[in-house]
Amino acid sequence: MSSGWKYVTKQLLLILFIVVMCLIFLAVGLVLGYSVMGDGSHPLAILSPDKWHSIISKFSGK
Repeated sequence: MSSGWKYVTKQLLLILFIVVMCLIFLAVGLVLGYSVMGDGSHPLAILSPDKWHSIISKFSGK
């Protein structure tokens, strides 16, 4: 019975690892895209909540 839980734990850790890596690659892609193709003033500005509020308000019209 414990071998089943070990397998489930390993699979959940693998899924968690993949999700974390995807989030890291998304953040790196956003920073590189914003700094190279965007205005490029401050690359980490794309990760700030204020920037996302302005982006969402442009698309939603609010």
